[in-house]
Amino acid sequence: MNERVVVVDDDTVILKNSEAILSKCGYRVTCLKSGKLLLGYLEANAADIILMDIRMPEMDGYETMKLLREWEKKTGAEEIPVVFMTANDDDVSETMGLSLGAMDYIRKPFHAEVLRLRVTHLLELIAFQKDLHGQVVLKTRQLESMSLHIVETLADAIDAKDNYTNGHSRRVAAYSKEIAKRYGFSLDRQEEIYMIGLLHDVGKIGVPDSVINKPGRLNDEEFDKIKNHPVMGAKILSNIAEMPNLIKGARWHHERYDGTGYPDGLKGEDIPEEARIIAVADAYDAMTSRRSYRNIIPQDHVISEIKNGMGTQFDERFARIMLDMIAEDTEYTMHE
Repeated sequence: MNERVVVVDDDTVILKNSEAILSKCGYRVTCLKSGKLLLGYLEANAADIILMDIRMPEMDGYETMKLLREWEKKTGAEEIPVVFMTANDDDVSETMGLSLGAMDYIRKPFHAEVLRLRVTHLLELIAFQKDLHGQVVLKTRQLESMSLHIVETLADAIDAKDNYTNGHSRRVAAYSKEIAKRYGFSLDRQEEIYMIGLLHDVGKIGVPDSVINKPGRLNDEEFDKIKNHPVMGAKILSNIAEMPNLIKGARWHHERYDGTGYPDGLKGEDIPEEARIIAVADAYDAMTSRRSYRNIIPQDHVISEIKNGMGTQFDERFARIMLDMIAEDTEYTMHE
């Protein structure tokens, strides 16, 4: 056993007895005489469990517990289980301690075997909880990985409908995630916008292949079918209640910042941030991908088009980040 047990009590006899009993069990025991010393000790040392007296001079166990939890929250440290030790034989003290988040109570004076068994059982429970949490985290990550793989496969299937958009959804997702990262989005939001980007064109599933792959100019009826894919995509994704933000990219990535886009004619800040980011990434990839009627557009022309669209087609903040990404791509490798 290498578990680290910290005992806090102003009674020297209690400290000596606790150390003698618990050390024989193989635990690494540290004895401290006040709550202030405990808080200072934890600044540089770890603990698996804290046994703490309630009645102590200067700062009692309750106040120490409150300050401990505040410190853990502030620093992001993992909560250390606390067990109160007290000679008080009343329900009020026990209720107060448990309401503050104490794991258990030990009455003083305690029998050596009782202390040993209580601490051993509590540490076993803590270890089990940590193992269970680890297993849950592992399974969650596995499920997230599987979900991402499924979504990427679906995105590839969507792109396969169009002879000229191979890998389009993955590239838009990657560009969008990078824009989100540079803008300062959290890692979770970056991952979410990647997923949103992957599915932004999911509505094209319902557009006939003859329309998507028509080599010439579309007539009005055909263009209306294309323009309906954001609505259709949002309808498909609205069934995924666990990820409500998915529809933001699908429905609104063709909105324009000046309000002249489709399908809803949203303007400026009314367009969700995710859709404004994807709009820039989508336009960039469209220009840097081959079509039946043209090759990849030269990089300087792409830059001009994005600059010209700032404030009208694009949110300037996200367009500027895209321009920074292009400027760094001196060999022009960021294309289909």
